[in-house]
Amino acid sequence: MNNFTNETIDISSLPKFEEVKLHALHSKYFKIILINICIVFGILFLGFFTLSYLDEEVFSNRVWMILGISLTLFFSFVIVFNHLSFKKRGYAFREHDVIYKSGLINEKTVVIPNNRVQHVALHQGFFSRMFGLAAIELFTAGGGSSDLEIPGLLLEEAQKIKNSISLKINDSVNELENVEEENRIDENHIKEKGNTIVEENNEN
Repeated sequence: MNNFTNETIDISSLPKFEEVKLHALHSKYFKIILINICIVFGILFLGFFTLSYLDEEVFSNRVWMILGISLTLFFSFVIVFNHLSFKKRGYAFREHDVIYKSGLINEKTVVIPNNRVQHVALHQGFFSRMFGLAAIELFTAGGGSSDLEIPGLLLEEAQKIKNSISLKINDSVNELENVEEENRIDENHIKEKGNTIVEENNEN
């Protein structure tokens, strides 16, 4: 029987994912972000305009001026914030894992080992199709939502990544099946050997 060991790991010897050079999302993806922002603010402005149209006394000229200045400043802030956040995003597909970094104020880095990925999907929204972009979704467990989504990839690149990860998933499944088959063979061999010993003892 092998002796159980539980040695302390030298933290400094562990690989540092922070040193990995990440790929930036495609610049076209920021255009999609801008479109979504404009849609949200357009709906907001339309709501104020509709309310004012139904009741002209709801907003005075002064209120309209304050709303206009406030919405303009807020709109500018949202665009600048999303632009800086977009610049911080990055991804890397390595031999054994996937890395995705995001966040401006609260920076977040997700690392998923390839052998934990059970399913990979390619997703394209309406605007993504217009710009020839796609998102890769990785699933590590059963459920309706993905554990990691990497947007802003060129469609051709996303398809290559999906095929590559799918092959790794198939290899992992085949390897697991082979190990289970070997374990079953070993168990059967042990049972057969045990039965043989019992029969010999009974004969004696």
